[in-house]
Amino acid sequence: MSWNVNQLLRKYLIMGSQNCPRDPEDILLEAIEGGITAFQFREKGDGALTGEQKIKLGLKLRQICREHSIPFFINDDSELIEELDADGIHVGQDDIPADLLRRQYPDKIIGLSVSSDAELEQSDLSAVDYVGAGPVFFTWTKDDVKPVVGVEWIEKLRARYPDLPIVGIGGINSDNAREVIEAGAQGVAVISAVTNSTAIKETIKDL
Repeated sequence: MSWNVNQLLRKYLIMGSQNCPRDPEDILLEAIEGGITAFQFREKGDGALTGEQKIKLGLKLRQICREHSIPFFINDDSELIEELDADGIHVGQDDIPADLLRRQYPDKIIGLSVSSDAELEQSDLSAVDYVGAGPVFFTWTKDDVKPVVGVEWIEKLRARYPDLPIVGIGGINSDNAREVIEAGAQGVAVISAVTNSTAIKETIKDL
């Protein structure tokens, strides 16, 4: 299936079991019903599953996405691209280089995190389909969180790269998502704003 990257970034859910206070499958289903446009499987950090358990959950979530025509991404772990038949992968600056991924997987959607001018200078943007800009706001979700960059970073990226698909990430919720979009991002990526919500459908509609 071919995807419109600008559209799929609009409401982008990132999640692993370690982020979920209840069954990840139920949360994903509710999120899809609420209107998410993409899903990234990020099983990473304290309490995350490993080995066969990780793969088993990934396959279940991947099947849910397939049944509902939602693009399924994986985070960092390129070995899972084929095992989970992912539509794409999102990598950070310290992961497998995007240009290498592009050569290996010419038809997959590739996203890259960029949080500073220094990272931007060392990134081959010609190899990626979109960038993740952030953390826009403060977040507790990631252990290795980088300094907050604010919406100003998105404005800077947009001015420098008018046609580059950008998704904002980091501390984004229904109260501040509009700021990110107005700064020039195609969409917002969220984790805890959805996984910890007691009204997931309403939360996503408000993003």
